[in-house]
Amino acid sequence: MKPLASHFSYLPPLVFASLLALAFPAPSFAANPDNKVEFKKEGKVVRAFSVDRLRAIALERALEVFEPHERRNRVYRVLPARAVFAEVFGRDWEKAREIVFTAIDGYQPSVPVKKFLHHDGYFAFANENREPFTLTNKLQNNEVVPLGPLYLVWNNIGSKELLEAGASDMPYQIKTIELKMKGAFPNMIPPSGSSKQVQRGFEHFRRHCAACHTINGEGGGKAPELNYPESIVEYIKPEYLKRWILAPQTIRYNTMMPGLGEEISNREQVAAEIIAYLKTMSRAKRAPSENPGDISR
Repeated sequence: MKPLASHFSYLPPLVFASLLALAFPAPSFAANPDNKVEFKKEGKVVRAFSVDRLRAIALERALEVFEPHERRNRVYRVLPARAVFAEVFGRDWEKAREIVFTAIDGYQPSVPVKKFLHHDGYFAFANENREPFTLTNKLQNNEVVPLGPLYLVWNNIGSKELLEAGASDMPYQIKTIELKMKGAFPNMIPPSGSSKQVQRGFEHFRRHCAACHTINGEGGGKAPELNYPESIVEYIKPEYLKRWILAPQTIRYNTMMPGLGEEISNREQVAAEIIAYLKTMSRAKRAPSENPGDISR
């Protein structure tokens, strides 16, 4: 018997994808399949899709990934991110600077578009093994969390760069996907002329911290502001701040904040550079409502 694909090889890709979605409907264990995900461009809603509708516009597949939240391999049902972006935004998405993801709980990472161009990102919507679409987050006190509507994962097995990134750029419970043609967080950028150490610290902060924390009102809404009106470096001793970044459980029992990823080979240096960035930003405070060009020094 010929495989199913051979019977429909003459069909356009989107029609073929729709037929596959009908032939293999979303498993009942997919979390909240009817929850719509909003797609925005520079703050304006472009489209809104349910998971079922997304499955009709992009070819799904099974993908095995290393799951950094559980420190083991998992197999998910996924949709290729590039195909979804192209269908929703057209080719404009490749010209954008970043893509901001907002989760139900306020987690808000901003992922550079170049990462999607250089690596294979996918939107997971269900487990392949017919179990509930959840995971046990070992990075946050083994909390069991639902992953739907969408969970951004990467084809990371065999990629040193992606494996070292750990859970960075892997938001779950995605409810909004926003295309940013320019930089996403202008108030978070260190002053011009900042040292290379501070600039590296800014990149580390963007990758590992900004999805939860805000600087001058910009970043994720899951954890406290760190710079305005008082910077964290102004009321926490440096040695405790470094411990808080590397091993927060040694400072506060049962905290939900994860430490800097153990997979990062130079994590002591990364922590030091993050602190250097925070010290510089303590002299560049901006009220969240202020114009990005109005810097108080």
